[in-house]
Amino acid sequence: MEQHLDTRTLDAKEWALTIFIASLPLIGFIMILVWAFSDGNIHRKNWAQGTLIIYVIAIAIALAFLFLFGGLALIGSWIN
Repeated sequence: MEQHLDTRTLDAKEWALTIFIASLPLIGFIMILVWAFSDGNIHRKNWAQGTLIIYVIAIAIALAFLFLFGGLALIGSWIN
């Protein structure tokens, strides 16, 4: 399978539109997935993949805090 990636640099309007669409609650996440795994512009693809990595790290940290402090709260409720 041959890939046809667009290597041109995105201008300011295209980046503004990309960031605006990515900031929409559900549609943005779906579009980031589409941009990360499609044969589109290489710069947008790399940005979307990096954004997904940041999302995964943020979710992992949030879950760690949830389990840590949720567990501490549960243990604290058993003590009283």
